[in-house]
Amino acid sequence: MKELIEVIARALVDRPDEVVVTETESDKAIVLELRVAQSDMGKVIGKQGRIAKAIRAVVKAAASREDKKVIVEISNEEA
Repeated sequence: MKELIEVIARALVDRPDEVVVTETESDKAIVLELRVAQSDMGKVIGKQGRIAKAIRAVVKAAASREDKKVIVEISNEEA
């Protein structure tokens, strides 16, 4: 899952070297935090959150095989 989000995010942003994905796993859920540069936040979120929703949908479909809930959080590097 982590690699999937990294590939998608790096294709979208202007500064791919600043894309960082951290993964935290518990019994029932996986939390993936995507961090990008402040200037790239709009590109990852998209108009009305459409790109963020699409990323979450793709990750959810990939996670359905593992029977776990996946949560994708998006933040900027300064946060």
